Amino acid sequence: MQLDGLVQTHERAHDWLLEESTKVPIVQLVQTAPGIGEIRAALIVAIVISPHRFRTRRQFWSYCGLAIVTHSSDDWAKDRNDKWVRQRVAQTRGLNRNRQPLLKNVFKGAAETVIAKLPQHPLKQAYDRTTTAGTKPNLAALTLARRIAGTVLAMWKNKENYDPTKQR
Repeated sequence: MQLDGLVQTHERAHDWLLEESTKVPIVQLVQTAPGIGEIRAALIVAIVISPHRFRTRRQFWSYCGLAIVTHSSDDWAKDRNDKWVRQRVAQTRGLNRNRQPLLKNVFKGAAETVIAKLPQHPLKQAYDRTTTAGTKPNLAALTLARRIAGTVLAMWKNKENYDPTKQR
């Protein structure tokens, strides 16, 4: 009984979101990016509000939770003479935890869509090249999600549709 009510509410919210997103022209622009559909585009625009909040794509990655954290708790090591010297050991510690989780899911989902459903797309071919070269599939998918996020930010700032020829 409760599940039926939730399903109906979910469907109404879905329809409302699609109806409202058609009124915002930037949603149609963001929607041209690979792996980004109507719902994902509406979520991106609703959460980010303005792309000019982010000067660089790295700042946007950090906001989305796609930035890699490198830090350590021990920066000192003994040298040959048993003296303590400062040593720079940068080790990756994963992704940043201060993030917008919905955006992280949107861009990771977009990457999964490109991997699963767009075999001839340049981004999928780049994913295949990196996995063939020995990169773990989850890290290659993260790289793909970061590329899609950076592309969406640039498209939104420049107000231009997606152009696959601009992918390196």
